[in-house]
Formats: sequence, structure tokens, C-alpha cells
Amino acid sequence: MESPITAGANPWLTLTGLGRIYGISAVHCGRLLSDAGLRDSDGQPSLRALDDKLAYQRHPHHGSRHALWQRQGCSAILEAGGLVPMQQSTLVEQWVALLSALEAGSPSISTTAAQMAEDLPLELVEPVNQQLRAIGCGFQVNRPRPSSRPNPGSGGPNATSSSSKPSSSRMGSRRTNHSNGAVPLAS
Repeated sequence: MESPITAGANPWLTLTGLGRIYGISAVHCGRLLSDAGLRDSDGQPSLRALDDKLAYQRHPHHGSRHALWQRQGCSAILEAGGLVPMQQSTLVEQWVALLSALEAGSPSISTTAAQMAEDLPLELVEPVNQQLRAIGCGFQVNRPRPSSRPNPGSGGPNATSSSSKPSSSRMGSRRTNHSNGAVPLAS
């Protein structure tokens, strides 16, 4: 049998490497995999994990406790349980700080949280809303339902950004008549 380290495109990680993605320890990661039925009581990959190719045991007949975990498959299970990769959680924290500050308001800022939230990537909407609720902010990001008709202004130079970061192009200059209704920050 070929080692998954050298075969295939999917990376294989130790519990430490897998936990690092989410900012948790190897022990915590192992406990979550056990809770999901992927590790047995002695910490070894379960038959389910091995059968589903979510784990690979390097030396199963030597009593070695070294196992590798398939990143993509295990990540899907961990994320279904509520974990968020560190990179995404950092973006969520940044958006929460920005939107909650805009919601609080300031006379020197001419944009609203709702206007700025138009640039929030779709995959961050729910985690941002959860964090906003957790900090007691009344603002929630609303995404309009996709329409069956094309938006006349979509795809042009004024189309909504799909960036994962708050747009810095809104700072320092005034723009008007945006197809997405966004108003820039005051200069």
C-alpha cells in the first residue's frame, strides 16, 4: 500500500497540524475527532476513520501511535461541529469590529454598517452575525435573496466587491451613484 504522504493530492496531517488550522491543541482536536467517532477509546483511528480514508496509520502492526489525518475530510467534520479556521476567524473578528463600530455611529463617518456590509463575502455572513449577537450588537447582516432577473448594474465597474477584507477604496474620496448603493467613508 502506498503511503498517503507521497500519493494523492490531499494533505495528511498529525493531530497537532490539524488542530493548528483551528487554533486548538492536539488534545482538543483528538477529543473532537473521538466525539465524531473517528478515534477509539485508546486514541487510535477508528475502523470508520480508516474505512472512510480519513486516517492513515503509519505502522499499524508495530503498536505505534502515529496516525495521519486527512485534512479535507476531517476539516469538514470539525467545521460541521462549529470550528472555524483561524484565517476565517480573523476575518470574522475584523468585520465584527468594523460593523459594530459603524453601528455605534460617529459624526465623522458617513457610511452605515448596512452599507459597508454589502462588501461582506457570503461565506462570512453567518459567522459574523453570530459574533455580533455574541457581543450584544443589534446589527445583523441581511443578504437579499438572489433574483431570477439580472441586475442591470452587475458586473460593471461599480459591482460589489467579493474581497474578504473591508474595502480600502472607500476611504479618502467620495464616489456617487453606485449600483450597490454604497456610500464611501467621509474624507
